[in-house]
Amino acid sequence: LIGSVYVTNLSLNQASEKVKEIYKRELLRPELYLGIKSQRPVKVSIIGEVERPGMYSLTTNETTQTDGGPVIKNSGLPTIVEALRKAGGITQNANLKDLVLIRRLPGNKNEYKQASINLIELLLVGDQNQNQVLFDGDIIKISKARIIPDKLMELAVSNLSPKSINVRIIGEVKNPGKFKLESNTPLVNAIYQAGGPTDWKSNRGNVELIRVRRNGSAFRKKFKLNLDQDISNELNPPLSNNDIVRVYPSTFGKVTKGLNEVAQPVSSLVTGLTLIKLLN
Repeated sequence: LIGSVYVTNLSLNQASEKVKEIYKRELLRPELYLGIKSQRPVKVSIIGEVERPGMYSLTTNETTQTDGGPVIKNSGLPTIVEALRKAGGITQNANLKDLVLIRRLPGNKNEYKQASINLIELLLVGDQNQNQVLFDGDIIKISKARIIPDKLMELAVSNLSPKSINVRIIGEVKNPGKFKLESNTPLVNAIYQAGGPTDWKSNRGNVELIRVRRNGSAFRKKFKLNLDQDISNELNPPLSNNDIVRVYPSTFGKVTKGLNEVAQPVSSLVTGLTLIKLLN
């Protein structure tokens, strides 16, 4: 009688009222009931501090996994947690106290509302009210935190964080190379995963962290190695995936290496110690 009716972005009640009004042109007292026969995947956008930002399609039977983490099967309406897992998990810089959920209001008007979500309360306290069910077209936005959360290491073992990262450690360490470390491993711990600094040759006050940002720019900063230092952005930062840590040689190490290169051709004539005396 009425043909196809356009109901995109309408709620079930709004769609019912719209169809009923059109039926009134043909029927005196139209009565109808609309229901969902099958639900299509929910498409959401995830932007900001997640491992793989982008648009994702979520179903009522979803299998998700953070990088290096266990495979988790979920059934039921998709939630914020499932979406973040599908995006590879959160980064160490994620501001979990103020995640923003942006949702389009039903109807033909292009109107949105937004809510602030505190994932800290969900992960550490278990407040399920913070794990909202997602609607089609939702946008999840995670900003960058200005300081490292006090509970960073507790958050690192949650199922929202990648379980492992790849870090390359080079320079004056006993076992330089590429290492697979736990997520958010501090700089000092990573160096000792590589066997620690080499005796006499390493400069413990000249450890450099090299990090390539997502925009392609490089971040470089030098730190002083301190075994007693707690995790800190300024003194002992948590490492990110694909970081490069370089331990520079000490002045003594540089001089020794230089003397060895000079002394080697004449090693049959004089020893390194003799050469130092001659140079002095």
